[in-house]
Amino acid sequence: MNALLRTLRALFAAAALMAVAACGDDDPGYQLGGLGGGSASPNRDPVASRMEVPALQADDGLLLAHWTVEGGDSVMTYCMEFSPTQLHSRWVAFRFDGQTRQRTVSRSDDPFRDDPQLPASLRIGSSGFGRNYNRGHLCASADRLYSRQANEQTFYMSNMSPQLGAFNQGYWIAFEDLVQELGRDATFADTLYVVKGGTIAQNQVGSYVSRSDGKRVAVPRYYFMALLKVKNRAYSAIAFWMEHRDYGYSYGHQAPRSAVAAQAVSVDRLEELTGIDFFHNLPDQVESQVERSYVLAAWDL
Repeated sequence: MNALLRTLRALFAAAALMAVAACGDDDPGYQLGGLGGGSASPNRDPVASRMEVPALQADDGLLLAHWTVEGGDSVMTYCMEFSPTQLHSRWVAFRFDGQTRQRTVSRSDDPFRDDPQLPASLRIGSSGFGRNYNRGHLCASADRLYSRQANEQTFYMSNMSPQLGAFNQGYWIAFEDLVQELGRDATFADTLYVVKGGTIAQNQVGSYVSRSDGKRVAVPRYYFMALLKVKNRAYSAIAFWMEHRDYGYSYGHQAPRSAVAAQAVSVDRLEELTGIDFFHNLPDQVESQVERSYVLAAWDL
């Protein structure tokens, strides 16, 4: 019976991915639905089993993924675990590889809009978060320049976080620049796996932004990134943890690389801080080794 169940799950996963590839130029997305409520082995899901995807929480979170079709292949733009109670993602994950590191388009002029994968009850509208906050990309527009459609998908509101303007434009951007620089360098990594996010646990929310319809969006107290590099089958990792505040930088005077290095931590430490199990799809022995420490110089820091 167990063998039959495994076969059926494998067939379901293959059918799901084939359905994505068959959807042409539309954004079919991929929605697992609630992760709690008796959901069967969510980490066997073809999205959840990807190397960049953290372990899913057994709560009411939604696993959402957006795809495009490039040269006949389905390519995941990014995925996330979205909280219906906080109206904010728990994390956003994606990768830079031989296809997705390409730079063939510029930033889209397409407007911000609600995520078509979210039910209407969880959509917050495309307007900003008020004068105090930017619509801060988690998967940055500049992370996805291999496809016009992929770039447009980064403007979904589910991918936005309420970020202080100075933090977004002068500080967070320095971390984004590092990720993009390393991710596009094929001599640095064959694949760079990226997880970004803002904290939404009750004790790690700074405040809430109220929408006109009464919905409230969590404003994270902290932001983080976790990076996993593979080059010639060898893995290494690093993570970053930062308070959400004004560090005194601006778009015209952005944080230096030394400020990025100052926020580095091991992935193990980031897991303690966030309660998120990163890169759990690595073999246990490899995961234990790469997550316990980091070397700044190995990450151009």
